[in-house]
Amino acid sequence: VQLQASGGGLVQAGGSLRLSCAVFGRTVRNYVMGWFRQAPGKEREFVASISRVGGSTYYTDSVKGRFTISRDNAKNTVYLQMNMLRPEDTAVYYCAAKANGPAASMVGYDKWGRGTLVTVSS
Repeated sequence: VQLQASGGGLVQAGGSLRLSCAVFGRTVRNYVMGWFRQAPGKEREFVASISRVGGSTYYTDSVKGRFTISRDNAKNTVYLQMNMLRPEDTAVYYCAAKANGPAASMVGYDKWGRGTLVTVSS
């Protein structure tokens, strides 16, 4: 399976972006999907995850109420809607997939896309 993230760019603080992750090779409904990010000089961190049928979502505390993860299994695509963006959200965002394990767990992702850069100016 291959993952391709897109939708990153430059936005002012308070603005919005929607990231997309297209899944190729396997049907996305088989996977728990997640978004991670890595800011310059920092380790990669978990952002959000969604269960296989989309009934459960999980977020890191810093994005709760601002970001929304969703999936369209018919389109084999997962989204991350990011609102009220802050300069500290600046990072490369990666989508990831795992066939095993719950969406509530941040570990176990073994399929990764290349990432898309989000830059939030103050």
